[in-house]
Amino acid sequence: MIHVALSGATGRMGRQVLEQLLAAPDLRLVGALGSPRNPELGTDVGALIGRPTGVRLTDDVRKSLEKAHVVVDFSDPDATTSVLRAAAEKGVACVVGTTGQSDEGRAAIEEAAKKVAVVAAPNMSVGVQVLGQLLREAIALLGAEFDVEIIEAHHKHKSDAPSGTALRLLEIAATAQNAASAEAVAKHGRKGKHAQRTKGEIGVHAVRGGDIVGDHTIVLAGEGERIELTHRATSRAVFAAGALRAARWVVGQPAGRYSMGQVLGLR
Repeated sequence: MIHVALSGATGRMGRQVLEQLLAAPDLRLVGALGSPRNPELGTDVGALIGRPTGVRLTDDVRKSLEKAHVVVDFSDPDATTSVLRAAAEKGVACVVGTTGQSDEGRAAIEEAAKKVAVVAAPNMSVGVQVLGQLLREAIALLGAEFDVEIIEAHHKHKSDAPSGTALRLLEIAATAQNAASAEAVAKHGRKGKHAQRTKGEIGVHAVRGGDIVGDHTIVLAGEGERIELTHRATSRAVFAAGALRAARWVVGQPAGRYSMGQVLGLR
């Protein structure tokens, strides 16, 4: 039985993880962390989905991790930093799905990975991991004559843009094209009379509206033909399933930073 603490338990993603965690025979919820401003503090976290658990929502990071083998974090960037530091101190493995990380947050991931196993990914779905691999292979096969554009769409409440997944796809494409860095070739939107592409640039475009869960399309455009690779998430449940798959995998791994590709055994 794997003991799991859940950070960001009352959020949209937290509730999805909570539902699947409570239904899993090999996982046990032992801690639930929320914001100090959360009105649900002190109540049974399972009441959020109509399934009492005996685990009360707390804003005490260390208390939430007391019995945990692994913590799954879908909170916010500031909270994630605190969770990572506490987990590293206590020897608790980490699965981080929170997006919009600051430089401090990214540094906290790397620091924690020196002491515990950390899986950190902006998108935990299996399909997106395969999309990244297909992108690498497509660029290798098509060559430099095909232009790359990345288009992502999310719900109107998403605070960060472009999405963490789009930035990860940008990194994959830049590496596959042997670019000096992702940001060196990124073109975030276009505007003006002289907005022609420059050779090797990768366009990144964000769409926000309605209740879109998450769409990512990569356009590989050549002369007279193009290929489009698209992943559409129609339910947040796929991200929760991927996060719990990562939680099962990461427990027992040596300290280090791991990707979802490694969790899934992709090349």
